[in-house]
Amino acid sequence: MLTRATESLIETLTYPGGFISPLEIEDAVTRALAEDLGRAGDVTSIATVPVGTPSRTVMAARKAGTISGLPLAVACFRKLSPDIEIVPVVRDGATVEAKAALMHINGDARAVLSAERVALNFVQHLSGVATATQAFVRKVGSGKTRICCTRKTTPGLRSLEKYAVRCGGGFNHRFGLDDAILIKDNHIAVAGGIRPVLERARANAGHLVKIEIEVDSLEQLADVLECGLADVVLIDNFDIASMRKATALVGGRLVVEASGGITLDTIADIAATGVDYASSGALTHSAPALDVGLDIEM
Repeated sequence: MLTRATESLIETLTYPGGFISPLEIEDAVTRALAEDLGRAGDVTSIATVPVGTPSRTVMAARKAGTISGLPLAVACFRKLSPDIEIVPVVRDGATVEAKAALMHINGDARAVLSAERVALNFVQHLSGVATATQAFVRKVGSGKTRICCTRKTTPGLRSLEKYAVRCGGGFNHRFGLDDAILIKDNHIAVAGGIRPVLERARANAGHLVKIEIEVDSLEQLADVLECGLADVVLIDNFDIASMRKATALVGGRLVVEASGGITLDTIADIAATGVDYASSGALTHSAPALDVGLDIEM
């Protein structure tokens, strides 16, 4: 278990607009450290670093970007040595320049070296997701369109990656199949059409469960509007002209989400059509890691 002092530090470093459970952090860190330390522990550090050797270390961004994952780094170091001193410089959600210090880690050298790779893996990957998201958000500018992620996430890391999207200024779509109804083309085909699938969904949905339906043509969109049973419509792989027609046809009666072909090159034009959300799986499945390093200052 993490100490109360560590939990307090984690709370301080967590992005204010993010959603992540302390239990999820501890679970992810425990699994990752167990994977790396294996059965015998860090045999290199045990063999070469005397017990009780102190160290002074800095974690720094080697490239500019938006930071995410610092609470997990804290948990990594404190899991192996609860007495390690951690002095944060920034918190998650900060946009930093290259060479910017993120935190100072002072304490038992063995513990720092043993936790280094896992801590950096979390920060590099999640900061990459946050940086990619921030690039999309900047392209949208002051427009109303919100950038959101999808369920195309790394197995076992979904909640962390969705948190990183929030750190980059984006918004979250479903966390899983259990928190909203999203009717896709195959559901429509199995159910026998738009009206029957929406009627079944509405008959079974709880009063707090939203219903979203995917359409791939303006004709299908018209059918959805005629039914009047959906809360959100997902216009999938529409070209820009069709998106404009779709938002005009909806006229504010439903929330409109665009998906398919959402790239940095297209997002500004997509946002200009008036869609409420633009979702991209690339934010989580294709974001390059941000270069972050750990340097001993002994």
